[in-house]
Amino acid sequence: MLPSRLSPPTGTPSNPMLEARHTAGAKRYKYLRRILKFRQMDFEFALWQMLYLCVAPQRVYRNFHYRKQTKDQWARDDPAFLVLLSFWLCASSLGFAIVLQLSVMGMIKLLLWVIFVDCIGVGLMVATLLWFIANKYLQTQKSDQEVEWGYAFDVHLNAFFPLLIILHVIQLFFIHPLIDKEWFMSRLFGNTLWLIALGYYLYITFLGYSSLPFLRHTVVLLYPAMLIILTFYIVSLPVGWNFTQGLMWFYRYRVGHYV
Repeated sequence: MLPSRLSPPTGTPSNPMLEARHTAGAKRYKYLRRILKFRQMDFEFALWQMLYLCVAPQRVYRNFHYRKQTKDQWARDDPAFLVLLSFWLCASSLGFAIVLQLSVMGMIKLLLWVIFVDCIGVGLMVATLLWFIANKYLQTQKSDQEVEWGYAFDVHLNAFFPLLIILHVIQLFFIHPLIDKEWFMSRLFGNTLWLIALGYYLYITFLGYSSLPFLRHTVVLLYPAMLIILTFYIVSLPVGWNFTQGLMWFYRYRVGHYV
């Protein structure tokens, strides 16, 4: 059932901003209702966003400011980005499954895992955690605005796309000839790709929250997590921990081995 909005009492002047503002439930309903209406989606603009997320992510968040001014919401109202991201998830998972030499059932299980666990499941947890932290601890004292949960999830999707391209597309070309070896250079190259991907994820996430004018001290979302990632990276090289080999082992034996 669609959320209803009570009409103001007779004689009460209407507020145009309040009339234009929708509830969060109505916005989600409108978003999900459009997810299968491909003719209404702006795929060209979504592709532009994906390109600039890899080369100049600051430009993407300028559009979120424009959407807030024109449509009174920070989160996306067009599911085109999500649809294209789903395509990239399917294509890259298929490539990863071929590299791992999985069976057909293994490919399906890998695809389901990447979509519903790696992307959506992790995204729900990360978005909810940062949404709570931002609204609870990073609000300016004079602000009457809040971070929308939908915007927090959009930030995750923005940050996830370059990570996906680095780890599930670019890395595929180097797994067999270089990364999947017991050489120090293999660990150095493969783990450096992980460092770049995770560092970029954190940076785009930081940009997403720092671009909101009613938040402060957003660097706390960047520095501690980056320090942890750097520590794991430095320690992994001398102890022989190859991140990509670990991921391949997990995918092969937990997703595709028993089919």
